[in-house]
Amino acid sequence: MTDTTPIPTTPVPTEAVPSTSLPSVPVSFVPRRIAVFGAGYIGLVTGACFADLGHRVVVRDILPERIDLLRSGDVPFFEPGLGDLILRNKERLSFTLDVREAVRDAEVVYVCVDTPPTASGDADLSRVWAVVEALKDTAAHLVAVVVKSTVPVGTGDRVRAALDEAGLHHVGYVSNPEFTAEGSAVDDFLRPDRVVIGASDETTARWVEGLYAGVDGPVEIMDVASAEMVKLASNALLATKITFINEIATVCEATGADIEHVARAVGRDHRLGPHFLNAGLGYGGSCFPKDSRALRAMASNSGYPFQLLNAVIEVNELQPRRAIQRLKSELGGLRGRRVALLGLTFKPGTDDMREAPSAVIASRLLAEGAEVTCWDPMARPAPVEPWSSTTRHPDVPSALSRADAAVLVTEWPELVDVDWSAAARRMRTPLLLDGRNLLEPAAMLDAGFTYMSVGRATRHR
Repeated sequence: MTDTTPIPTTPVPTEAVPSTSLPSVPVSFVPRRIAVFGAGYIGLVTGACFADLGHRVVVRDILPERIDLLRSGDVPFFEPGLGDLILRNKERLSFTLDVREAVRDAEVVYVCVDTPPTASGDADLSRVWAVVEALKDTAAHLVAVVVKSTVPVGTGDRVRAALDEAGLHHVGYVSNPEFTAEGSAVDDFLRPDRVVIGASDETTARWVEGLYAGVDGPVEIMDVASAEMVKLASNALLATKITFINEIATVCEATGADIEHVARAVGRDHRLGPHFLNAGLGYGGSCFPKDSRALRAMASNSGYPFQLLNAVIEVNELQPRRAIQRLKSELGGLRGRRVALLGLTFKPGTDDMREAPSAVIASRLLAEGAEVTCWDPMARPAPVEPWSSTTRHPDVPSALSRADAAVLVTEWPELVDVDWSAAARRMRTPLLLDGRNLLEPAAMLDAGFTYMSVGRATRHR
């Protein structure tokens, strides 16, 4: 991309947890010593938030540059409030590359490593197994190993067996999936909808529940397999809601209905709710695409073709491509056209580019022979295609200069305040495809634009 921008121990657990969840009980705060493996989005937020609750935390990662950055007081990615949280708790929060240093005094190890998809769609658990292997010679004094990474159902049984084979029968195992969203991760951790704790015995479950004393949210205690499934099922259902409203939007475009009116009225039904009913260019990020594919692969491996999830994934992959076809039809072709992408990250409030629709859109525009310019206030795309063949600008007006069309990809709030009348005069063809339905159609017409959106008829100037 061309860039023009300048801890005490507990007894051996004995009481089994039934398959139904246990009622939560009041717990008092006891400061513990926690080792967190993985300094990515989940691990760093987990470590910082536990330190803020009063625990002593060591975060371990395998990347020297990341640990050096954290030791210097910087955060390797953007997450609102996280930097302040780390700074405020620097006396209780440290960072290391050394496994033994991380585990030396720890009572509990949190596994927060990546589980990316393999070629088959299954989760790659190699990083999880690397942590388990590292604990074999260092974890004799541990109370529990807690996996927060998203893993297939059944992983807990395999980890439990590995711990037993290593002579760590006394170490409890817990599945404690995360439900934090990028852009609000700190608040999601400290004020969650729920904390899910899956364990094979009640003693370990209650011990881990005690770590969350001070967190403002209900605790659900259940068996390990159910906890593992909760995470996958939650993300699959949210992905399904997004895909469903995008399908309805397509029908709205064909029939003259307005998806904004439809979604608002549908969302007022208390059985359905308004959340995740915003039509757009499809979901992205590190969770929904990966977890949907992992659940589909897990179902297929069990002999069940998850047809609904197949459709969800297929529709979502087509959504940004539909936008290109609409743009191509409106312009009569894209070869030789200059198209500006406004927003690159998969959502506002983050610098995360993983599975962002912008990558598909940029790739397709370039393949059609278009020139692509970009603007985003936070994104840090790698210097690879398609970004190597695009031009990044420091502000919206310069990105729009002499453009034949613009695509609003990410609903950054700054875009609401753009002087769109002036922007229209800078463009060769004032055409905007609002992929997030962020702007008001009437206002864009008044500004001189032909305005396209998702689930509504195109409005010509």
